[in-house]
Amino acid sequence: MQTLTQTNFQFPNQTGFYRGKVRDVYSFENCVVMIASDRISAFDVILPRAIPYKGQVLNQIAEHFLRATADIVPNWLLEVPDPNASLGKKCDTYPVEMVVRGYLAGHAAREYKAGKRTLCGVTLPEGLKENDKLPTPIITPTTKAHEGHDEDISREDILAKGIVSEAEYTQLEKYALALFARGTEMAAQQGLILVDTKYEFGSNNGTIYLIDEVHTPDSSRYFYADVYEENQQKGIQQKQLSKEFVREWLIANGFQGKEGQVVPEMSDEWILQISARYIELYEKVTGKPFIKSESQNILARIEENVTRSLTL
Repeated sequence: MQTLTQTNFQFPNQTGFYRGKVRDVYSFENCVVMIASDRISAFDVILPRAIPYKGQVLNQIAEHFLRATADIVPNWLLEVPDPNASLGKKCDTYPVEMVVRGYLAGHAAREYKAGKRTLCGVTLPEGLKENDKLPTPIITPTTKAHEGHDEDISREDILAKGIVSEAEYTQLEKYALALFARGTEMAAQQGLILVDTKYEFGSNNGTIYLIDEVHTPDSSRYFYADVYEENQQKGIQQKQLSKEFVREWLIANGFQGKEGQVVPEMSDEWILQISARYIELYEKVTGKPFIKSESQNILARIEENVTRSLTL
């Protein structure tokens, strides 16, 4: 089964190229093309094997939610010329990611378990268990790192260091919370709980735009609503629709992205399990059946579709 590990296109009038952990980004004078590869990262490390259909899942979930939230905040998306590619407005990216948490899970739970009660300047109440609902959703921003680990940062530090102006940051907070509320509503309609997520924003001609991906398994965590209360009462781990299960597998096999650690071998069976979980998440989150794209000539298909879109 073919996977899309990376691209090296030379499109007409291309002005720049950047390879992120998962996406290959092509720049043009007035727009960008983001190609979602099948690469998978965890602990800010790109794992050695790609996941079939993962890029298509991410790209099409992002499209679903970008279109569903365009009334809240303008977003960068203009069109989706290929299952793995999106074309949109070119924006200057704000160097912070707006992480919104409705529950004590993942990184926040690990920090809390280690005894910390303040996360990114936000004070957490005593007596919480892992995966408990927080009194209200909180924003725990991180710096946006091109390489290495994103770092937790507080609102106060962002403003003190002049990373984002106070007026703009206040607007980013409003947008992030409104998007999280919409994502929570949409998840509930599908029998899911939106646990936490991250948003990225950019500006174009003085307007703030929502950019990148939205409410995908790479940027978000979901629980199943029907078993949530019972699992919490019994102290059972919540079944997640996210890539946290990949992180947990890596931790169990001795890898957390720390110096000197080696990524454990990923078997064919495990790769196919991850792929199935991504497809399950697509169908559960969007309520739509997943239609697998043609996978024999992925690179040729993407190049043809994107080139056609750029020349229209």
